[in-house]
Amino acid sequence: MQKIEHIGIAVKSLASSVPLFEKLFNTNCYKTEKVDSEKVNTAFFKQGETKIELLESTDPDGVIARFIEKKGEGMHHIAFDVVDIEAEMERLKKEGFKLLNDKPKEGADNKMVCFLHPKNTNGVLIELCMEKVQK
Repeated sequence: MQKIEHIGIAVKSLASSVPLFEKLFNTNCYKTEKVDSEKVNTAFFKQGETKIELLESTDPDGVIARFIEKKGEGMHHIAFDVVDIEAEMERLKKEGFKLLNDKPKEGADNKMVCFLHPKNTNGVLIELCMEKVQK
């Protein structure tokens, strides 16, 4: 793992949360994106080298909707940038970590992603992400 790629925050509504975080960070949201595979709409902010991703569920039974129902709005995950996501997934499996997906899947912001089960990481949902290779 190279660096923190972004911090994900679960929100009920991007319409109300984007203006709040624009005021908080004193900067505009630079990108919004729908990610069908995760059933979310996302909004991105950048503060220095740090990116913040707001996640709004597009499905009442989606992962983010269930997270908010159980825990309320707030920090959802920490994402780490990796050079080779498949090699890192293999390494972590060998170290005994449970992955939530068997192979990388498409995520937001031109990334391939994989999540680690929070039961193996002291309750913190960890996302591995790697820039998609342009063909």
